[in-house]
Amino acid sequence: MNAPKEVDFIIVGQGLAGSTLSLELLERGQRIFVIDEPQQNHSSVVAAGLFNPITGKLMTKTWKADLLFPFLIDFYSKTEKKLGVTFFHQMPLYRPFISVQEQNEWMGKSADASMKPYVEKVLSMPTYADHIHDDFGGLLLKQCGYVDTIIFVRAVRERLVAQQSFSAEYFNDEELIIGDEFIVYRGIKAQKIIFSTGFRVAVNKYFGWLPLKPLKGETLQIEVNVPLEIIYNRGVYIVPTSEVGIYKVGATYNTQDSSEGVSENGKVELIGKLDELLKLPYHITNQEWGIRPTSPDRKPFLGECPGCKNVVIFNGLGTKGVSLAPYFASQLANWLVGNGEIDREVNISRFKFKK
Repeated sequence: MNAPKEVDFIIVGQGLAGSTLSLELLERGQRIFVIDEPQQNHSSVVAAGLFNPITGKLMTKTWKADLLFPFLIDFYSKTEKKLGVTFFHQMPLYRPFISVQEQNEWMGKSADASMKPYVEKVLSMPTYADHIHDDFGGLLLKQCGYVDTIIFVRAVRERLVAQQSFSAEYFNDEELIIGDEFIVYRGIKAQKIIFSTGFRVAVNKYFGWLPLKPLKGETLQIEVNVPLEIIYNRGVYIVPTSEVGIYKVGATYNTQDSSEGVSENGKVELIGKLDELLKLPYHITNQEWGIRPTSPDRKPFLGECPGCKNVVIFNGLGTKGVSLAPYFASQLANWLVGNGEIDREVNISRFKFKK
């Protein structure tokens, strides 16, 4: 491992959490070293990267949306320029209504001042009927879009490699030496080490006690000959990719299946929901899978290991990682350099420590 002898922070894991935290610490002038497992199945890599402020079956404003969404738009926009790549795509999201009752409910909801920043229009008539089933109109949302997470993570990695701050290798808990004021790993000394290893944190020596829930998700890639200029979302999402005419469809949410690989059941489920939404003919080009790290309260894990103040976690971003990562990476970076506190709602002190 070609690495510096001393840095400020070591980060283990370079998915969405590790990548955003790396950038925030570099922005603060910190010396970092990132270790990531080769050929690891990151949920970040298979995700559609969708961000949407109004979510769920009940279509409610997502937690902390008024903080998260302006922050993520600013973060990804500036990061594109710094890294010299394009991965951030803002575009409207359309959710068709399934009944007149739902249409009427949103006529009222859209007048709520708290919803106005996110609702572009409530459409009472079929508007995108050439593409999808929307007999009752639908809800057109703004401050939505997607991050091409593959391009983003790759660009961050290239920057880290260029400054000799990255190693693709398996991390061994047993080789971590913890002192009172520092840690040492394979000859590298640092103030703290931060674990951002996704669902694999469940077997981590320091954070395996956290109630992390692995959530398997499968997606399809489809080819459609008609260009889709907005995101459709009902039952499944249909999100563009960097390839012209190729779209990502997803995702399944399976808490019972933690097996590796795609499944026929996942494919059947996605096709069924896609056919209920999309009218256009399509061709399936690929099926992918990933395991998301989620928490019981759907809030991230941030904070230090009880009894090991130099061992820290940034994990548990779940299904909304693209939205959550920038804001909380910034918050954690500030805390790591001695500025500010970690929000109580995300601090791991909210869970009872079990040895």
